[in-house]
Amino acid sequence: MGKPVLMDFFAEWCGPCHQQSPIIDELKRRMGDRVEIRKIDVGVDSEETRRYAMKYDLQFVPTIVIEKDGEVVRKLVGVQDLATLESILKPLVEK
Repeated sequence: MGKPVLMDFFAEWCGPCHQQSPIIDELKRRMGDRVEIRKIDVGVDSEETRRYAMKYDLQFVPTIVIEKDGEVVRKLVGVQDLATLESILKPLVEK
């Protein structure tokens, strides 16, 4: 089994995304390499961002998608606190 992947979909122009960023940085510090964390700027129009938008039905930023073994475990819209993210991820890394 692979490690969980947290994708933080954000845009540079998004105020709440700037609030989410330090929380994601702290999560990365706490979880280390047990979780793969990707920050994805969907504020730039490109083929890649359109694919992400369609695949994950992204309509708002920030949006966090957590996957394990290629399957979506959770999709969270809006700023998420550290405790919430840890409570979702810890059971996934302990399996």
